[in-house]
Amino acid sequence: MLLCYYTKVKIMEVSSAVDIFHGEGSALLVQAILSLKTEEECRAFLEDLMTGKEIQDCSQRILVAKLLREKLVYNQIARRTGASTATISRVNRCCAYGTGGYQLALDRLEDGGNPSFSESQEAVS
Repeated sequence: MLLCYYTKVKIMEVSSAVDIFHGEGSALLVQAILSLKTEEECRAFLEDLMTGKEIQDCSQRILVAKLLREKLVYNQIARRTGASTATISRVNRCCAYGTGGYQLALDRLEDGGNPSFSESQEAVS
């Protein structure tokens, strides 16, 4: 009975992950993000869309991905960002085995996709 429940839950989790971008709302979200043209527009949208905590969590994750890419170790990343080792591990797993979203975004930022990226990183360092 327990194995059956566990298998059913795992199948539901996998199904949910696969279907995450197939709904009308998720398509609208992706299109809304793509429609934004300036940093100000993006900030306004994110502030309306998410709570302050959600924005902080997402901000922390992209910073963790950047620091993992720079080959910092977990305890250095945790100290610098305040992220838990569980969060760092999750981001690392996404970077290693995920869809490549973190890598693509960081590549584009490094290639000049956002002129303020290098300036803001100098302020953080």
